[in-house]
Amino acid sequence: MSPSIYLGFLLLTLVLVALDIYQTRGGQITIRKAAIWSGFWFVLAFVFAATIYLFWHVYAPDSDYSAEKAMVSFLTGYLLEKSLSVDNLFVFAIIFHQYSVPQHLRPRALLWGVIGALVLRAIMISVGAQLLAQFHWVMYLFAAFLIWTGIQLARDHGDHGDHGDDEINPLPERLIRKLLPVTDSYHGNSLSIVENGKRVFTPMLVVIGVIAFMDILFALDSIPAIFAVTREPFLVFAANVFALLGLRSLYFVLEGMMNRFVYLKPALSFIMIFIGIKMALVGSPWEIPTWFSLCVILFTMTAASIASLYKEKQQLKLVNK
Repeated sequence: MSPSIYLGFLLLTLVLVALDIYQTRGGQITIRKAAIWSGFWFVLAFVFAATIYLFWHVYAPDSDYSAEKAMVSFLTGYLLEKSLSVDNLFVFAIIFHQYSVPQHLRPRALLWGVIGALVLRAIMISVGAQLLAQFHWVMYLFAAFLIWTGIQLARDHGDHGDHGDDEINPLPERLIRKLLPVTDSYHGNSLSIVENGKRVFTPMLVVIGVIAFMDILFALDSIPAIFAVTREPFLVFAANVFALLGLRSLYFVLEGMMNRFVYLKPALSFIMIFIGIKMALVGSPWEIPTWFSLCVILFTMTAASIASLYKEKQQLKLVNK
């Protein structure tokens, strides 16, 4: 993969981030608008997948991947990252509740969170690709970590809406408040203001710090997972970019439905364990095909969504009796 391809994709990413900023200007985002933009980002990812199929010889002329394999790997990685990122949204909701972030300031906080996630994941993808290229046994460590994470998720039977504030690690907040003076109230989107002639920082900086910290933890799950799907760094990074770009819009779609998807955690748990097993089998006679992984992810998330909606419908019937 030539540096010019990475540079071109970086410029495309900056343009798309700017578009996301523009469409959320003013801070007031309706569910209808968020749903439309969520659909736009989803379709855009599939359009990009089509360009991979048509121009893979331009993207990576020396790659061992065929155009079809590259496209399927991207789509599988994208859907995997998208499904895992849904869990991020519930944690963001807890952070906003814990720090009483005003509704109109949440789009900007999410923007900083997405930008932070992009930078952190680019670094981790680069490091991960180098590790896997030189030390294949690292795959088994990643696989064990994913399976362990999936088991931990399965053991936690609580709904997302029942999470307590203690689930958010306060370390970033403690560090920020120890090193910097922080005001008690928000001042718009500003991270800092001048008060009585001194530079002080707002709670928005604390919120962004906590979100950034959670981004690191989420990346520890998602980066190993996608390396089980493909070890092509460009496809890994592209899948992460497109999964994260629509995250803000998706948050506002799901914000009012946090308690409806009661089977999301079991679904994510299964996906993590499945991807961990897939990673452990890479290079063996029992290696799981990428197309099969794609089907498993789609089926699992669809089944979890339908089951959650069915359970909600049954509960409404009991209430109305």
